[in-house]
Amino acid sequence: MPQVGIVMGSDSDMPVMAKAADILSELGISYSINIISAHREPDVFYEYASGAEAAGIKVIIAGAGMAAHLPGMCAALFPMPVIGIPMHTSSLGGRDSLYSIVQMPAGIPVATVAINGGANAGLLAAKILAVADSGLLSRLKEYSQTMKEGVKEKDARLQELGYQQYK
Repeated sequence: MPQVGIVMGSDSDMPVMAKAADILSELGISYSINIISAHREPDVFYEYASGAEAAGIKVIIAGAGMAAHLPGMCAALFPMPVIGIPMHTSSLGGRDSLYSIVQMPAGIPVATVAINGGANAGLLAAKILAVADSGLLSRLKEYSQTMKEGVKEKDARLQELGYQQYK
């Protein structure tokens, strides 16, 4: 049974949403992933968002571009955390998506990550779930340690080669 629901309005969002799925997979978190348009198929969207709790979903990650209604509408129907990923757009560079997701009315919060921030959405979902899962918390700590070691390795290489040779 999936703990995280990943939903996007278009398959063009897949490269960003896949980053969230990759993080969840790496941390051993079950998820479902769907393409559902809140505008083009509102009945299917309503069924998904209103039924997610009963399906065992604990967190929804919703990606959307332009008017970006998908995350906010998920938050209106789903009583647990929703993480919005604003998608980069060609017309306004994703600022339209960002503003649409972050400017929710009182009582309907959506946690919002950076434009195209799929990986951070996956990590935020994991951190939310880790509040009640000590094993997951340990895996998150290991993930952070691995990132730290990666930076140390890069710095050691820089110190060895100098900036002119570091590429």
